[in-house]
Amino acid sequence: MNTEKSIQETYALNSICFGCGPANEKGLQIRSFEENGEYVAEWESESHHEAFPGMLNGGIIGSLLDCHSNWAAAHFLMKKNDKDQPDCTVTANYSIKLLRPTPSDATIYLKARVTESSEDRATVEAELIANDKVCATCEGLFVAVTEGHPAYHRW
Repeated sequence: MNTEKSIQETYALNSICFGCGPANEKGLQIRSFEENGEYVAEWESESHHEAFPGMLNGGIIGSLLDCHSNWAAAHFLMKKNDKDQPDCTVTANYSIKLLRPTPSDATIYLKARVTESSEDRATVEAELIANDKVCATCEGLFVAVTEGHPAYHRW
């Protein structure tokens, strides 16, 4: 496990988001890192994340890919726009393809990359990998929100 501070721990230490909030003790607590222009994370499941014995639940897979992709977008836009803090971004849409069952006893690896961006939005493609096999993919659009939106300054 990476002992450096993740993007979430750096910019959203008090976030209670189920998928990525460091302050949510019952959440997934995804820890994303930038590595060579890509965003990566490692995650370990527990039995209560299973759909049935030995297999990860599809909703958990969706949460992992959604939150990891959202942070990839937020961090990418922060750097692109030369800001010190990321804007709060939200998921405008995302699509998950479940390619094969995801074993719950394997380390889960997440990879995400921004494929398109403008000043306030980014399209991200991501993969969820277990036992060296891509088990699910995601494509989503993530948008920075402004004052008045419920997610504004939630981090």
